[in-house]
Amino acid sequence: MANILIVEDEKNMQDIIAEYMKKGGHTCFTADDGIDALMILKNNPMDLMILDIMMPHIDGFTVCKMAREMSNMPIIMLTAKSEESDKLKGYEYGADDYTTKPFSPKVLLAKVNALLRRSSSEPLDILSIGKISVMPSSRKVFLDGQEIALTHKEYELLYFL
Repeated sequence: MANILIVEDEKNMQDIIAEYMKKGGHTCFTADDGIDALMILKNNPMDLMILDIMMPHIDGFTVCKMAREMSNMPIIMLTAKSEESDKLKGYEYGADDYTTKPFSPKVLLAKVNALLRRSSSEPLDILSIGKISVMPSSRKVFLDGQEIALTHKEYELLYFL
């Protein structure tokens, strides 16, 4: 289904996460530290990253910030750091979710699947055919550059076609 990068320096924890992600049908790549994670991201397209914060060489906050410059993939921070300031910093650096340890692997898999559904089903910015343009994100329709008003049913039918 999806390529998931698991960045976790504790091998046992890394194995548990990978096992659950594989049960969910996903392909897993693993990194023991931030340097390995960035190299994997540079050379392989990833659909989602599960990222620990406290790691050797480069911490997870920095990896998150650098990954955001390379990709718009969903990022779940999975860490023992539970302070509000750490959570806020994670979101500020680009995390989509922040989960603290201990955690439920089943819930983590559910979060992964939810983020993947949302990220893979994002509507295109503009669909154009001939003189008609549709903006699915705002449900607006234009004919020769002029916005036209449609009922809900009319819009749904046009978008379907």
